[in-house]
Amino acid sequence: MNWGVFEGLLSGVNKYSTAFGRVWLSVVFIFRLLVYVVAAERVWSDDHKDFDCNTRQPGCGNVCFDHFFPVSHIRLWALQLILVTCPSLLVIMHVAYREAKAQRHRAAEGDGGRRGYPDPGKKRGGLWWTYLLSLVFKAAVDVIFLYIFYRFYRNYTLPRVVKCELPPCPNVVDCFISRPTEKNIFTLFMVVTACVCIVLSLVEAGYLIGKRCRERLGARRGEDHGRRRDRAPSRADSAEAGGQVFQGTDYKPPVASVPAGALQDEEALP
Repeated sequence: MNWGVFEGLLSGVNKYSTAFGRVWLSVVFIFRLLVYVVAAERVWSDDHKDFDCNTRQPGCGNVCFDHFFPVSHIRLWALQLILVTCPSLLVIMHVAYREAKAQRHRAAEGDGGRRGYPDPGKKRGGLWWTYLLSLVFKAAVDVIFLYIFYRFYRNYTLPRVVKCELPPCPNVVDCFISRPTEKNIFTLFMVVTACVCIVLSLVEAGYLIGKRCRERLGARRGEDHGRRRDRAPSRADSAEAGGQVFQGTDYKPPVASVPAGALQDEEALP
C-alpha cells in the first residue's frame, strides 16, 4: 500500500479542521502511521517464522499459532488506520461537492448571481453534521478495535510461552514467541495513542456542539432584544396617538409651585 499517497489525500482535511482536529491528525501521522510503517511492520515480520514449539509433529506449530494469534497485530492496525481515516476523506469529498455546486451556480448565473455556498469550507448545515458524525465514527472505530485487541490478547500483552494441546499435537506442547517484550512495548504504545485520539475526537465533538449552542443562544437573545425594542412605544408615538403617555404604577405627577403673593390675592377676592 502506498502510504505516501494516502497521507497526501488525508492532509487535505487539515485546512477544514479545528485546532483539535489538527492535533488529532498530527498524532495519527507521527505516532501511529509512521511508527507502523517504520518499526511495527519489521517487529512483526517474523512472528510466524520464529514461533518455535518443542515438538516435530507436522502441523502442530501452525495450529497452535492460529489458535493463539488469530489475527496479526499488523493487519489489525492497518485496518484500524484505514477505517479511522476514511471519515476525514468523506469531509473532503463533501467540501469538494460544495465547491463544484458553487462553481455551477456561478457558471449559470454569473458572478453577480446568488452564490449557493459563499464559503464551501465553512462548517454550516450539512457539512457541520458530516464533520460531527466523522468525529463520532473515528472515536467509535478506535474503541471497537481496542476491544478487539483486548479480546484476542488479554491486557494487550503477549506471553513469553504458550501451552498448546490441540490436535495434531501429541501432548501439551510449549511454544515460544519471538521478541515478546519488544512486541508488548509497541502494542502498549499503539493502545495509548489510540486512547489519545479517542479523547481528542470527543473533545472536538464537544467543542463543536458547545460552539453551535452558544451561537444559537446568542442569535435567540438578539432576536428577543429586537422584538422588545420594536414593541416599546416612544413618547412621540404616544403623543400622536392621543397625547397620553402611560407610566408605571409608581409614577407621581409633578406638582406646580404657586407663588405666595398669588395665594393672598386669591384670599382677598370676594
